[in-house]
This record gives sequence, structure tokens and C-alpha cells, in this order.
Amino acid sequence: MALAAAQKVQETREVTRIERIGAHSHIRGLGLDDALDARQVSQGMVGQVAARRAAGIITEMIKEGKIAGRAILIAGHPGTGKTAIAMAMAQALGSDTPFTAMAGSEIFSLEMSKTEALTQAFRKSIGVRIKEETEIIEGEVVEIQIDRPASGTGAKVGKLTLKTTEMETVFDLGQKMIESLIKEKVQAGDIITIDKAAGKISKLGRSFTRARDYDAMASNTRFVQCPEGELQKRKEVVHTVSLHEIDVVNSRTQGFLALFSGDTGEIKSEIREQINAKVAEWRGEGKADIIPGVLFIDEVHMLDIECFSFLNRALESDLAPVLVVATNRGITRIRGTQYKSPHGIPIDMLDRLLIISTAPYEDKEIRQILKIRCEEEDVEMSDAALSILTRIGMESSLRYAIQLITTANLVCRKRKGTEVSVDDIKRVYSLFLDECRSTQFLKEYQQEFMFHEIGTEEGMETS
Repeated sequence: MALAAAQKVQETREVTRIERIGAHSHIRGLGLDDALDARQVSQGMVGQVAARRAAGIITEMIKEGKIAGRAILIAGHPGTGKTAIAMAMAQALGSDTPFTAMAGSEIFSLEMSKTEALTQAFRKSIGVRIKEETEIIEGEVVEIQIDRPASGTGAKVGKLTLKTTEMETVFDLGQKMIESLIKEKVQAGDIITIDKAAGKISKLGRSFTRARDYDAMASNTRFVQCPEGELQKRKEVVHTVSLHEIDVVNSRTQGFLALFSGDTGEIKSEIREQINAKVAEWRGEGKADIIPGVLFIDEVHMLDIECFSFLNRALESDLAPVLVVATNRGITRIRGTQYKSPHGIPIDMLDRLLIISTAPYEDKEIRQILKIRCEEEDVEMSDAALSILTRIGMESSLRYAIQLITTANLVCRKRKGTEVSVDDIKRVYSLFLDECRSTQFLKEYQQEFMFHEIGTEEGMETS
């Protein structure tokens, strides 16, 4: 009964993980061909051809790993896919390249100084690929013999016979190795590797010679060739960690556990200097490689003048990632000053930036984006309803139209329908106001609201 309940919980968790849909979960990459030309619709990306091609060139530059300390600004109207392009860059780079995303306002809510928060974000975006050689034993299991004491108590002893195409050896097993073999469910015919230093056993698969031992096999059964040469081999193992993780492990008394607790606190500059020197030494000896990653700061206009001054200096460091920032502001005040500048960014910082601009979507592109979002959210929608939703997206905003997909689908399901119709769209459109209609409502009834200010023309402040 308990086992059945546990299986049910596991199934529920897997379903939850699969069906979790985010704002950019439909994006799989930048949608470029081999010549870095953007396809009109590909990998979840639609339109913004020039911006995507520019982002593709930056992505190739990052993949080469030789250029660091460059900064890119993605600027455009709200809802033109700036964050989507950054997420597509993260997908295109893959899991090996560090990608750190944060909002400009985050650094003001952390329990540390602004410069420390930015320093940690920078060092999270720099990967260190550490290479080390380890001795392993790799071979096909011929026989496992485990002897249990007749009394039922005491340590188990046993023998393990491994072979390659050229040799065969018998190893004596201790208690821990026996437990590891039982845990991994190793049996005769399996190809295994044993890390001599750590004692870790990894099962690579079944030998091809045992392919016909059973009539039925599990779907995940993998067949591999019997290893050649000596049983004992030296193998190069590669670990990839970020500079921030090395900082935390060396600065806190609880070591790597601080990574899980999240309480990293402020890290002393002396520790960072020592780590930088050690990493430089490893690079000189060929033991490590530096992987310059990406730090993405959304809503960069929320940073103040001190943060921009720090970024100017940090980008000149040897250990600096590629900085990608995004903003939807025009000419506005620089936070912390009385001066105005384009995008709310100081002129000296703008001078360092390669600027990628995004343009408003056309109606065909909005229709295609809505179609992709319907597929992502598993919503069936009629052509007429999709046309109405496209028109709403053109007249109000794309984000508002996307949010109506799920609500219209819920209304459709309540009436036992299988396809979202025009009536469903009209119903949710009347229930949920967009920005324009909400503003009109406030203008008409502002006398009834508390703390209304009649005739004020002040723009929105950023501090």
C-alpha cells in the first residue's frame, strides 16, 4: 500500500514538472540556420529577424570563449520579445555555458551591498572547467560471489570477476563495495566502471554477448561492447563549477552546504584574490579552463549611478562575463541623479554597449505567436477566435492577448466545449480589462477613488 502511494506521488510530481508552463517555456533557441540567418518562425521564435541574427553573432562569440567583458543592450518597446531573445540565447548556449539572469531591482532587496550583489552575479556567470585524472577499473562482470555468514551477523565478503577482451581478474570485495553492487543491481553480463579513489560504481549497460539472455528487456536497457585492453585505466574527469561556488566553499565554515542554504553573505575580497590566483595557476598548468558565460540583467534602468560605475570597472576585468542588459525605457532620468539620458543609462556606459533594437510585431507575427502559445498550453482554438485574439493583441498588447488564452480555455471547458470559440474570447474580454479600458474607467470614475490627484501630469518615477 505504501509502495503504491509512493509511486502515485512520484507520478504526480512528474506530471506537474512536465505540464509546468512559463512565459518563455515555448522557446527552444534563436531559430537560426548555419549561416546565422534568422528563420521567420523557428524554435518558438517569431519575427525580430535582425535582432535574432545580432543575438546569434553574440552567441557564437560567447561559444568561442575567447572574448569577455563585452556588453550588449537589448532595447525596444514593451512586449517586443527582449527577454525572449535573452532566454533563446541561454538555450542556444546550452548547459555547459553559465547563464545568470536577474532583474535590475533585485540588488536593492538583498541583505548585502549593491556592489557585492553584482560581484556575486558576475562570478556566477564565469565557469571553471577543472580537469583531473583518476584511476578506474572498467570491465564486464563475469561472476559475483557474495558469502553471507551462517550466523546471519557479521560482515559480508565476496569476490568479483571482471574481464576485458584481453584479460580477466578476480577482485576481493569488502562490505562497502558489496553494498554498492547490490544498490546498483549489478549482475553478470553488466559493463561497469569502478572509481578507485572514491569507490563509486557506475553501470554503463549490458554486454552485447548477453543480448539474447532474456526474451524481454526494459526500454532503457543499453547494450555496449566489452571493453578492450587493460582492466585498470587512467581517465580524465572534467568538473564544471562557477567562480562563485568556489568562493562560497572557501569562505563559509559550513563549506558547500552554504550553496544549498542560500546564506552566502558577503565574501571578502582577499578570498577572491586568492581564488583568482589559484585558478590562474591551474590554467598555466593546463588543469583548468575558464568559460566566460553570460550575465543577463533585465530592467537595467532600475540600477542607480553607483551600480553603473561599478559595471564600468567590472567589465574591464580579465574575469568578466559577457553582459547582456535589457530595457524598455526611452529618454529618462538616471536613477540616483537629476540627469536624463537614453534608456536611463549613463552616456559612458552606453558607449561600451552594442545595442540590439527590437521592433513592434506585425499582425501576422502576433497571430503566429498566439498559435505557438496555444500549442504550448494545449489549447484548441478556432480560426475565427484566433483572428479576434490577434486583433486584441494589436489594439491592446501581446501580453494581454496571451493571458486571455488560458482564461478562454477555462470558460470553454466549463461549457463542455473542446475548441475555444469567439464567444469564449468575448466573455473573458468583458471580464478582464486591458490597460486602455482600465485607464478609461479610472478617468470616468476617479472622483470615487481614494487619494486621486486631478490634473497631475507627472511621469512615473524610477526611485
